[in-house]
Amino acid sequence: MVRRVGWRIIHRNDGSIRRSRLLVAATLALGGAVALAGCSGSANSSPTSSTGKLQVAAAENFWGSIAAQLGGERVAVSSIIVNPNTDPHSYEPTASDGVTFATSQMAIVNGIGYDGWASKLLAANPSGGRVTLDVGGLLGLKDGDNPHQWYSPASVQRVIDQIVADYKRLDPKDSAYFDRQRTTFSTSALAGYDRLRREIRARYAGVPVGYSESIFQPLGDDLGLKLVTPYSFAKAIAEGTDVSAADKQTVDRQAEGGAIKVWVYNSQNATPDVQRVNQLARAARIPIATITETLSPASATFEQWQDAELTRLRAALAQATGR
Repeated sequence: MVRRVGWRIIHRNDGSIRRSRLLVAATLALGGAVALAGCSGSANSSPTSSTGKLQVAAAENFWGSIAAQLGGERVAVSSIIVNPNTDPHSYEPTASDGVTFATSQMAIVNGIGYDGWASKLLAANPSGGRVTLDVGGLLGLKDGDNPHQWYSPASVQRVIDQIVADYKRLDPKDSAYFDRQRTTFSTSALAGYDRLRREIRARYAGVPVGYSESIFQPLGDDLGLKLVTPYSFAKAIAEGTDVSAADKQTVDRQAEGGAIKVWVYNSQNATPDVQRVNQLARAARIPIATITETLSPASATFEQWQDAELTRLRAALAQATGR
């Protein structure tokens, strides 16, 4: 599905106008929501007043899944990006998305140039009482750095710790509960994720692997795989920009000549360049492993999704190496 390339073309011609109009509509909706809140009660009333739970809004469901499991019964999490066919880079928020952020006590955005629409919605309705977790800011990353930090186990752990710290800040009386939730999530929910990563690292470290875009780079590094695809190719595919002729030739030769043992590609962003390499890999009988950018299926938890991807990758590596 060629989604990002299409958005890039539209964006260059008139996307900024369309986005501006949409954000104006969202801002008006936010203003209406705030006005209604003021008419119905105190303007400073907490979003937890009716449910007794912290209200959390996550721009993407991979962070939302983690936040929900850490919050347990004390937190209600709403994720904006939940459809596996939706591109978070080019998502056009609705007025209801704006209301979700406006009524949240805590917001989680990825940042790093990945979901600027979310930060704009938050800016349209500033709240002194809202805690905003910007993952890029937490990690000290900036626009241009790899935004796909949910594929970095080390970054995921830092986000877990920060979410729990923010929950405890917003709801101090339940601090011990949130600590227990973190322990359960880290030692039980993520047990398979950690085990699969250890197994792949121990058995396949150093195996040369090609990958379609930069989403896989943090995980590939964590697994000790030898990532031979030019990073400029992977970044261009991820950002929807033109791939250089030199990078195309390099990646094609790697597939045709067997320089890679496994090819990993994002099935949610199969551009013509990626499809060409897929065909070359199949012709060379190179095992292919697929990944996705957001939870797939949408009903999966973060760890179920990652476990399934790691299991497929392990099978591809086993097929390629005979180990």
